[in-house]
Amino acid sequence: MTLSRSPKNALALAAVCLTSLMFGLEISSVPTILPTLQTVLHGDFKSMQWIMNAYTIACTTVLMATGALADRFGRKRMYVASIVLFAITSLLCGLAQSTSVLIASRFMQGIGGGAMLICQVAVLSHQFQEGRERSRAFAAWGIIFGIGLGFGPIIGGVIVAVSNWQWVFLIHILVSIVALALVFAGVQESRDPHAQHLDVPGVVTLSVACFGLVYFITQGPDLGFGSLAALSILAVTVLSFIAFLVIEKRSPRPMFDFSVLRIRSFSGALFGSMGMNFSFWPFMIYLPIYFHGALGYGNVSAGLSLLAYTLPTLVVPPLAERLVLRIEARRVIPLGMFTIGLGFILMKFGSGAEHADWLTMLPGCLLCGIGLGLTNTPVTNTATGAVSPDRAGMASGIDMSARLITLAINIAMMGFILLEGVLSYLTRVLPATVDRGQVRLLAEKVAAGDMALLSQGSAPLAAMDPQAAIAHAALVHGFGLVMLYGGLGAWVLALFSALTFGPGSRQRVAANYVG
Repeated sequence: MTLSRSPKNALALAAVCLTSLMFGLEISSVPTILPTLQTVLHGDFKSMQWIMNAYTIACTTVLMATGALADRFGRKRMYVASIVLFAITSLLCGLAQSTSVLIASRFMQGIGGGAMLICQVAVLSHQFQEGRERSRAFAAWGIIFGIGLGFGPIIGGVIVAVSNWQWVFLIHILVSIVALALVFAGVQESRDPHAQHLDVPGVVTLSVACFGLVYFITQGPDLGFGSLAALSILAVTVLSFIAFLVIEKRSPRPMFDFSVLRIRSFSGALFGSMGMNFSFWPFMIYLPIYFHGALGYGNVSAGLSLLAYTLPTLVVPPLAERLVLRIEARRVIPLGMFTIGLGFILMKFGSGAEHADWLTMLPGCLLCGIGLGLTNTPVTNTATGAVSPDRAGMASGIDMSARLITLAINIAMMGFILLEGVLSYLTRVLPATVDRGQVRLLAEKVAAGDMALLSQGSAPLAAMDPQAAIAHAALVHGFGLVMLYGGLGAWVLALFSALTFGPGSRQRVAANYVG
């Protein structure tokens, strides 16, 4: 059966799928090249975190604003602008010659990517409103997004192996040109007739709160969590979030309409969004470090190993849609998150095996990917289907904001846990005569996957035998803590989702699946 009865709808779906492919590639290909970027651009562990977090924070900053602007000025118009911006900033990323320039370029690229993502969901929600057609359109979107995610690691590794890292970014320019042609040919213009203004205070306060929390987590160890500077950052973060809540509560037309949280299907799906980005997505940033540092794999081998983690996101979404029709989203979404959590626990055991390799990691990686595939598309369709079509921009904005805020925070949290886990191990096994500041510096290098550093340090360290075994054990210990954190977090949010959905939350969402 065809995905759409209308040729224009088919072109619109092709445009959405192509830009989702771009967005998926940008998420999964960049982590694979982080070790290369660290070497070529002379970056450190924190700069690698910020290369990823600049992108996610920027996405979060524009999500709600894009939803509001798209509702008011037109979703097609915003979609075109976002694709153009993504192409220009991808060029800037490819031309960057330092980590600071790349981080700034990634922030601007994240603005384009976040706007592009929210427009994808809004266009699908408006242009595919009949039940079965809508379900197939979202399934196709999920499959193509999964292709980008699934093949991103190996594409990134191959590009670095045969050319240079710049093409990981520059390739998006060519894809954007094709996507723009499809948008002009197939996407219908649509807007919310009741949209009146952009909630600037809400956008600013939410962005400051998100950035402040991530900055506190990443820079806290250097500043000292109890220092005046760190506590000031935390105070600004808390006050900004409180101000955001007050502004949205009092606004006659808020960008974050808290009333939708009373819809159990919407809130249950929102926990699903948070669960995926509490565990699966932030760990995508760090898993290449494990393959490079702990297992000694090169770029291509690491990319191939990551396929087990990402490829199930390609093949599982159609199964997830069928399961939703049979047993409802309120069961499928918590099941998907539980599966992700189980995968993390299995990865923890696999990474701690005596002769760990990609085979010992395989069962956990596969389960994580399967769980993500079960969760992702049902979450999106359920969240947008729980509200009226003319509020699709707002609903998808809340959904994607929940995802990206959780992602940004947990990129920082996983980095913090990894670094502190490595530091605690090194502190325990290294001689007490080694300076504490030097041990932290070594921990940062180990956490970044640099296994050669222990033989290059001071005399007490260079005299240790075997130095590589210490670095390896410290890295494995740190990753074990990160995997435990991701698994338990996914399980907790799976429970919250199941309780929030409750026994009778089919209603409007069912209509979007069965027409």
